[in-house]
Amino acid sequence: MFKYVVLLFFLCSATAIIAQRATFRGEIRNTSDEPQAWIDVIHVETGQGTTTDRSGRFEFAELTQGAHHFIIRSREYKNDTVLVKLKENQTVTRTINLNQSVKQFDEVVVSGHLRARRKSDSPVPIEVYGAEYFEANPTPSIFESLQNVNGVRPQINCGVCNTGDIHINGLEGPYTMILLDGMPIVSGLGTVYGLNGIPQSMIESVEIVKGPASTLYGSEAVGGIINIITKNGAKAPKFSADVFTTSWLEHNVDLGYRMDIADNVESLLGINYFNFDQIIDNNNDNFTDVALQDRVSIFNKWNFQRPGNKVFSLAGRYVYEDRWGGETNWTPDNRGGDDIYGESVYTSRYELLGRYELPWVDNLIFAFSGVGHQQNSFYGDLSYQGTQNIGFGQLTWNSDGETHNWLLGAASRYTYYNDNSTATESFSGDSLLVDDPSRVMLPGIFVQDEIVWSQSHRLLLGMRYDYHSKHGSIFTPRANYKWTSKDKLQTLRISTGSGYRVANIFTEDHAALTGSREVVFLNELKPERSWNANINYEYVATLGEAFFATFDATAFYTYFNNKIIPDYSTDPTKIIYDNLGGYAVSTGVSLNADIRYKSFTARLGGTLMDVSQIENGQRIRQEFQERYTVTWNIGYEWSRYGLKFDYTGSLYGPMKLPLQGELDPRPEFAAPWSIQNIKISKHLGDRFKLYGGIKNLLNWTPGQNIPFLIARAHDPFDEEVAFNAEGDVMATENNPYALTFDPEYIYGPNQGIRFFMGLKYSF
Repeated sequence: MFKYVVLLFFLCSATAIIAQRATFRGEIRNTSDEPQAWIDVIHVETGQGTTTDRSGRFEFAELTQGAHHFIIRSREYKNDTVLVKLKENQTVTRTINLNQSVKQFDEVVVSGHLRARRKSDSPVPIEVYGAEYFEANPTPSIFESLQNVNGVRPQINCGVCNTGDIHINGLEGPYTMILLDGMPIVSGLGTVYGLNGIPQSMIESVEIVKGPASTLYGSEAVGGIINIITKNGAKAPKFSADVFTTSWLEHNVDLGYRMDIADNVESLLGINYFNFDQIIDNNNDNFTDVALQDRVSIFNKWNFQRPGNKVFSLAGRYVYEDRWGGETNWTPDNRGGDDIYGESVYTSRYELLGRYELPWVDNLIFAFSGVGHQQNSFYGDLSYQGTQNIGFGQLTWNSDGETHNWLLGAASRYTYYNDNSTATESFSGDSLLVDDPSRVMLPGIFVQDEIVWSQSHRLLLGMRYDYHSKHGSIFTPRANYKWTSKDKLQTLRISTGSGYRVANIFTEDHAALTGSREVVFLNELKPERSWNANINYEYVATLGEAFFATFDATAFYTYFNNKIIPDYSTDPTKIIYDNLGGYAVSTGVSLNADIRYKSFTARLGGTLMDVSQIENGQRIRQEFQERYTVTWNIGYEWSRYGLKFDYTGSLYGPMKLPLQGELDPRPEFAAPWSIQNIKISKHLGDRFKLYGGIKNLLNWTPGQNIPFLIARAHDPFDEEVAFNAEGDVMATENNPYALTFDPEYIYGPNQGIRFFMGLKYSF
């Protein structure tokens, strides 16, 4: 399939090259008719960009005939869009005046309010990352792309099949809600797979809210939300293709196509294909270092223009993935057997979401989503067959007033879950075990009022009431206050709120399935509750016309009760789940800096945190939580030569890891580790961009400088493990460390240095 996609890519490219070319030249000036240097000009149809020179001039050559849109973007002026219509071999010259000064980029955000708002007006601190931020380090999935976001870490949970989830401020993946265009699409069974295969060509931006957001989004928005915003037709090129491969022979293809179905209907089609089929065992433990994957994802979004600009959009996505990892001599014939160990997962997943503004009332919007997820998997000889279907509907109404901005909403979510584990079994009247799928209804209502005292003061108050069909009534309030200085260079945000989460262990914690440990529930698990407070301060600094910087600092504190923490230490043969009798806290500080000077850009971040549980007066540090995180994304562009250099990376502090006992020779704490990447890209005309670079420049892997990464990789079915009368593992000549097979001692990507090269094309 890969070779046919590449052939299609080059055929489309060759067809476009034959067309005649035109040129657009421009000059950008301010209200005083002074030329403006270092202003970004983005060609919407291709996504290509340039920067004005010292005379304020720029040029786009070799354009096709027809309509072209150009976005003028700077730190000092509001964005402007210019429409230019070109004929064959025509050169158009235009002077563009920027006449409304601002002090910072004013992105439009939706995650904090369930509607579009200017970021500078939002009392909720929201971080926004554009598609170009993630292009600095090309990856086959948004899951890997998030490794360069401060306070956000993709966590590898399985040393064999390499599935993972997203941590925000040290909190595990199930505490993070993933949204696609504001709709909940990744939860439960899809937590470890749902972020794979979202076509990068369809992503406009990613919004991140750190801290509970259950008042608006309900269950699972305990640690924060990640909202993936897809492109609309006006900003998407007619056709785009991005193909890259690595020295490990990982192949990724991203295709995008915009279709104008009618005058009032447009459609975006995105296709992602990823393939990695190389068995690599660099650490010589007879297990694959990285799971083999074959994945295809198809995304289609429809926008309908209606009278009065009423909203109507539909989108759907389908993902299929075949993934396996295990002993290097494993084949599909060994699937489910106990001779050669392998973890094989077939995933089939669909998502449907839409928004429709009702015609008879302004701002009354019905939004809906549906998710179907089927997993056919074997972990050694353990079969796990899971099905989850989720239906979600939400009705919201908002009003904008001078002093009060109201948001009212009602939502309901239905979740069906069934698997072949004891989690969905019950005893019938004649004491026989029968299949008993979980069916949960979760209706809720919420109200929010944003009170505008003045240009400088805003207060946001919200309350949500949900009724869980198994756990009853749940209240989640929140309050957010924002102060802005008169010159708009300083902003202070104070936030507090509550969150809750109903856990389902088998759908969220991969450790419950992999390895040989027995899963034990001491009691029926209760919903987790959290209370959060944070203070965010933002300062904008400018120096002359070329230097601009935004600095922000955040202090956060989250308190949990009923927290569910897996216990790996009490019994090395078991994973014990129970609600924490005491409480848990996540506390820390975060710093971010966004700097720009002429053609130099840098986005730097650092987070210092502590995630601990307190029980019986004893404070215990939580496993798999780093003490600190440092991230950076540094770029420099030589517009004259069409070159751009990107240096990205992340540094993680020591974290506590699960050991199987006192004899386990592996270190209890991981040493600090860093993943660093370099990318160099070159524009080849107006349509092509060639890029390449190095991933994991330091060649770091988690198995370095330790005796082994996977415990007893040579005996994955524990055939040579001896147990005493109490069920504890005994140290023997063949097992001197008293261990069982366990791949859970994993905390980072087990993939060393590799080179990559790619080609991007759009028109």
